[in-house]
Amino acid sequence: MQAASGTPLNTKRIGALAGVAVFVLAADILTKALVVAHLRPGQPVHVIGDILEWNLLRNPGAAFSVGEGDTIVFTLIAVAVIVYIVRTASKLRSLAWAITLGLLLGGACGNLVDRIFRSPGLFRGEVVDFIEVTRYWPVFNVADSAIVCGGILVVLLALLGYHMDGTRGDTSEDSSPGSSVPDASSPSVEADR
Repeated sequence: MQAASGTPLNTKRIGALAGVAVFVLAADILTKALVVAHLRPGQPVHVIGDILEWNLLRNPGAAFSVGEGDTIVFTLIAVAVIVYIVRTASKLRSLAWAITLGLLLGGACGNLVDRIFRSPGLFRGEVVDFIEVTRYWPVFNVADSAIVCGGILVVLLALLGYHMDGTRGDTSEDSSPGSSVPDASSPSVEADR
């Protein structure tokens, strides 16, 4: 199987991305369905004292309830993120990046499902949040958790020099920008990272 550019598709990496995304989306949909069926707003369930509670909230905005009047904007951003990840998938040669993008894709899809199908209406729906860790942190959901974990992994992979195509940037002081000869002691392609 080949991508449009003529390079072979890496079905293992795409499968990992899709598997992680489907798992996150399914977990998000299932937990939100359970929460909506069994919890009532303003009646938190204490799981671990005041440290962890299930507390049903409906969020029309983004994380930390920012932009509560801009639901359609967040819907469009989620769609753009999904399109970018799907288009990027054919270039993946890194398992670490596949997992990272899978977390971001699953999280974006999870919250997009709420924005499309929940009240008050199509593309204006409020996201179901229910995980409350201490009373000083905003209430979130499984999709939000996946997005945050994916974001942290993006930063870590970038700082460590791992690229989506499976290559790793040279971080040694001896390398020059024009040098095309890789250091013999470190492989230039690490496809499983």
